[in-house]
Formats: sequence, structure tokens, C-alpha cells
Amino acid sequence: MLNYFSSTEIKTGILGGGQLGKMLLDVARRYDLFTRVLDPSADAPCKFGCKEFVQGSFNDYDTVMAFGRDCDILTIEIESVNTQALKDLEKQGKKVFPQPAIVELIQNKVTQKQFYTDHQLPTAPWFGFRNKAEMMKLINKHSFHLPFVWKAATGGYDGRGVSVIRNMNDLEKLPDVPGLIEELASIEHEVALVAARNEQGEIRAFPPVEMSFHPEANLVEYVYCPASLSEVKLSEASNIALSLVDRLGIVGVLAVEMFVNHDGQIWINECAPRVHNSGHLTIEACITSQFEQHLRAILGLPLGSPEQIRPAVMVNLTGEEGFSGPVVYEGAEKMLETQGAYMHLYGKTETRPHRKMGHVTITADTLDQARENAMKVKEILKVKSE
Repeated sequence: MLNYFSSTEIKTGILGGGQLGKMLLDVARRYDLFTRVLDPSADAPCKFGCKEFVQGSFNDYDTVMAFGRDCDILTIEIESVNTQALKDLEKQGKKVFPQPAIVELIQNKVTQKQFYTDHQLPTAPWFGFRNKAEMMKLINKHSFHLPFVWKAATGGYDGRGVSVIRNMNDLEKLPDVPGLIEELASIEHEVALVAARNEQGEIRAFPPVEMSFHPEANLVEYVYCPASLSEVKLSEASNIALSLVDRLGIVGVLAVEMFVNHDGQIWINECAPRVHNSGHLTIEACITSQFEQHLRAILGLPLGSPEQIRPAVMVNLTGEEGFSGPVVYEGAEKMLETQGAYMHLYGKTETRPHRKMGHVTITADTLDQARENAMKVKEILKVKSE
């Protein structure tokens, strides 16, 4: 086993230099790890927090191979990476976590859904297709009731690549790409659970959180912890998510998003093999953050306690409508007067409508108090441009 706490330079490479990588680096600096980051942007948020920054595409085979050869262990902060290069680096003896085969499976929503079905994990009724013509034939065969949901197999994120089909005319607007159709959930709660597994098979799970979405942008607006579910439903959601972690055999963090329907059924919506927006509040609200837990997991270290210290609410800071250009955080100083508020800015120089620019976590003695303060923060702090 590699000894990361020695004078020998053991290099940890991260594919992706965005805000998730930036928060991973906060922990890596505490551990005094030698970190390298690969990202196509010259001003990526991670550029000044790592020991070596390499500008280049994490989708390009040769670039990833060259980057990986100078690392001892590799991880990701974004799924859209070149998995063939990571597989070949793995064959050469590099440690790659999460495992490239798992990343590849999750990259495609059809293969991801098929994994749930094959392993009897609850998810919405669905079918996949290779093109639009096949989709139309299968719609008639499966006779889903309107409305239902269309998802592109690849490339979708933050609400992109997803459409609710409310009438058959909506189908004409869809691109001719592989994808899936699934039954529209009768959602009562949207919850997520972040869990981690290390090489030794140890698994730890954070408390389930509840998410509230922006009605137009389809982005998470608030995350609440603890989730407002009964103990029975919290336990059921946790067991479903942990079953997925175990059956994948993933090393690292896995975020599992789930629907709790009006009839009490819990369905897995999708998962992400990386640190996740739903787990940001763990930095202040839990004994161990998701970022520290991920590094512990991929380095083969004992996992930390995921126990919650205080109730918390996270507010996503996204670009205001009508503003694009050099970013200005209007009201930031006034917001910092809020007790228990922790501001995280991601280091992105340019804002645009609904772009994730940062977040604020609010902790309090009660969830109601944290929720009230979060609403105030949302009113005070605005992401605009010069």
C-alpha cells in the first residue's frame, strides 16, 4: 500500500478542475498531498490550489494518458472523462478510483438504469432506445400514460438532456439520439444520500438530505438536512442507496438521488460517482465532509464518521437572470452578518444565468431556524455582473 504520509512524492491526479475539485483540494492541502489537476480551462477554480496544474482536455485519450502516467493514483470530479484512457492506465498499474468501468456505466443513463433493473433496485418503469424511430415504436408498445419523461443517454447534466413529454407533439422537438423513456414519478420528496466505500470494503453513509429545485432552471436551489421523512422512510432510502454502493463495488464517494412518491414508493432517479452538490453541507454540518471521505476512500484510509453535528441548509448561489460577464457578489458583506452562515465562492470569473457560482451553508440549533436564515441569505446575496 502506498504511504501518502511520507517524504516520498506520491502524486494524486484529479481529472476536472471545477468547484468540486477545489473543495477536494481544501482537504488535500490539510493532508499535505501532492496533487495534480487536469482541466481545459486556463482559469479553472483548481488552478491555484493544486501543486501542479495541467491545461488540457480530460476527454482526449492521449492527454489523459500523458497526465496519468505522472500520477500514482487518479480520481475524477466530473463524469465526462475518457474512460478508455483510465482503463488503460489501470492496466498499467495505476490506481484509478472510482473504477473506470463504473464511471463508464454511469455515464450512460440507459446502462445505469439497466444496472438498477438487473440488481432489483427500485426505479421508475422505463425502456431504452437507440434512435427516435425505435423510440416511437416502443412508446406505442409500452403505452405509457402522458405525461412521461425523456432522457438522453449521454451528455445530460443539471436538467439538460431531460424533457417532460406532456403531449405527443413534444416528441417532435426531441433530438434523434439514444435515450430512455420513463414513467413520471408522483414526487412527494426528492432526497439524496452520499456514501463512501474504501478498498477494504468499509462503507459509511451520510444522513439523507432533502432537495428543493428551482422551478425553471431544474437546478437544486436548497438542500436540507435532516430530510423531513419518517424514520422508516429514512431507513428505507438509506438501505436502497447502500445496496447500490455495495453492488457496484465502487471505491470513493457515490451520490444517489431518489424520489419518494405519494404512494410511499422510493425510486432511484440517478447516481453520480463523485462528490456531489447534495453533500456540500457536510463540510460544516458533519464530523467528516464528503470531500475528506472521498480522499480517505480512494487512498485506502479508514473512513471518517459521517455523523451530523447540527441541522443545516445549503443554498446554491447561481447567476441571476439578465446578468452575464465578470461576476459581482452583491450583498456578500451583509449576508456574512447571518449567524451560522458559511460562504463558499467557486472562483469562476464569469457569471451567466443559472450558472453555479458558489453556495452558502447555514447551520443552526434547529432545521426551522436554519431554513429561516437560508431564506434571508437567498434574498440578500445576489450573483450579478459588472
